[in-house]
Amino acid sequence: MTRVAAIDCGTNSVRLLIADIVDGKLIDVERRMEIVRLGQGVDQTGMLAPEALARTFTAMRGFAGLIEQHAAEKIRVVATSATRDARNRADFVSGVVDIFGVVPEVVSGDEEARLSFLGATKDLVQLRPLRPYLVVDIGGGSTEFVLGSSEVQAAMSVDIGCVRMTERYLQGDPPTPDQFAAAVADIDAALARVRETVPVDEARTLVGLAGSVTTVAGIALDLPEYDAARIHLSRITAEKVHTVTKRLMHSTRAERASIGVMHPGRVDVIGAGALILDRIMREYGFGAVVVSEHDILDGIAWSLV
Repeated sequence: MTRVAAIDCGTNSVRLLIADIVDGKLIDVERRMEIVRLGQGVDQTGMLAPEALARTFTAMRGFAGLIEQHAAEKIRVVATSATRDARNRADFVSGVVDIFGVVPEVVSGDEEARLSFLGATKDLVQLRPLRPYLVVDIGGGSTEFVLGSSEVQAAMSVDIGCVRMTERYLQGDPPTPDQFAAAVADIDAALARVRETVPVDEARTLVGLAGSVTTVAGIALDLPEYDAARIHLSRITAEKVHTVTKRLMHSTRAERASIGVMHPGRVDVIGAGALILDRIMREYGFGAVVVSEHDILDGIAWSLV
């Protein structure tokens, strides 16, 4: 048995997985998430804000205590879109080293895609979905697209994420028609670029990852509160995704906050995340998405074996 600790530091959240790897299985010991909005303002300023760094380091110190408590043998810290884009990422790196004693890896979009695919596809076998898969990881700053069956065949990362789209366009409460149209145009242009690199039309199953997708699934399933067990490996039709997206785009902040499955840290950005998923399904012609609670965080854990 090997006990590992994986930390994923994204644009919107920082997450921890402490797990035992036994006989080819990943067994959770602790799984935590904190919404820290590390990418606050990065799209406009190119810098990680001091208050965003402070929130992130506070959450990480709590994670470090859990890692010590559970005596994890190996630790890997991965940072993604917001940190890649920031000119002052050295401040982030030095803070992480102080807390965990390891240097965080500011991974490329391709490595982020590979880890997401690894984490998402390990337990899909029980559903026996058609292959190849198109795994889509909708993050705060970027979205990763990975096509593959057992291995990655093609991958691409593009700068459309729920935080980035919200800060660029969807600032109304609710967003105006012009804001909505501008966001759709940007998303669709990115999807066209993806199609030039990733043969998305070969995919037979769409697999959706990360908080925007799981939250949309929870709303589509009409859950009274967030329930990861019911959301994991659920199948949500394109019609339901579109209905949820339309509802979110026409809702005020207060109305979104009142939804039972909604994490407080996603209230501001969930409309953009839903819109990205909706446009992917429309543009690429998918009738449904298989939703996975396992993603890059699980891929980081597997990579430690």
